[in-house]
Amino acid sequence: MPTYRDEVVVLRTHKLGEADRIVTMLSRRHGKLRAVAKGVRRTSSRFGARLEPFMVADVQLYQGRSLDIIQQAESLGSYGADIAAHYDRYTSAHAMVETADRLNEAEATPQQYLLLVGGLRALARGEHASRSVLDSYLLRAMALSGWAPGLGECARCGRAGTHDTFVAQQGGIVCSDCAPTGAARVDRATVGLLQSLMAGEWERVDAATAASSAAASGLIAAYAQWHLERGIRSLSHVASPQEGTR
Repeated sequence: MPTYRDEVVVLRTHKLGEADRIVTMLSRRHGKLRAVAKGVRRTSSRFGARLEPFMVADVQLYQGRSLDIIQQAESLGSYGADIAAHYDRYTSAHAMVETADRLNEAEATPQQYLLLVGGLRALARGEHASRSVLDSYLLRAMALSGWAPGLGECARCGRAGTHDTFVAQQGGIVCSDCAPTGAARVDRATVGLLQSLMAGEWERVDAATAASSAAASGLIAAYAQWHLERGIRSLSHVASPQEGTR
C-alpha cells in the first residue's frame, strides 16, 4: 500500500488498546485525517510528544484499509507547552481545534489549515488577548467555509447604511426593517470591533474596551454555533474579556 506525507495540526487523540492512539488531524493537502499512531503511549516512543493536541508536524502515513498508520512525525511547531501553561490560551485553543474538527471534509482546505496554525502560533506567543485570537479565528473560519457574516450593509436585504442589530440566523448585521422583535442591538464600537477581528486589524482589536470585546465575543459565539448546527462545548470554559481583566 502507498505512503504519503503531509503537514498536520493535531486536533485530538483517543486511546487505542494498551499503547496506541487514534489521532485526528487537520492536514494541509488531504483535509481531515484520522490515523493510528502505534506505540506512542510507551515512554520509549520516538514521536509520541509530537502528536499531542495543538502540535504542528510533518507526518508520513501508510494507507490502511480502515485507518491510516502514522509512520514518522517531525515537529514543525511545538505550541502545546506554551499554550497549556496558561488557562486562557488552553481553553481558547481547545475551542479552535474543536471548531476545526467540526468542518465538513469539503471545508477542510489548505486555507483552513493555515488559519488554524496561525491562530495557535499567536496563542503560544501571547501576542494578543487569547479570546480575541479565538474570536478572530472563528470569524475567519466561518468566512472560509462560505458563512462570512455581513458586517456592513444589511445581511438580509443588502440595504446600505449604519445598522445596529445582529441576527445570527439572518447572517449578521441587519437593518431595522429586517430585524425581528427582540433582536440584539449592537453599538458602533462593537460593530467596528467585529470588522477589525475579521480583517486582522490588531491595533484596533487590542485597544477595544472590555465591554465591546465581551459583546463581540457573545455575538461571534452565537454566530459560529448557529452555522455549525451544534454547540462548541469548549466555549463554556473560555473566560469572557471582562473576566480576563479581573
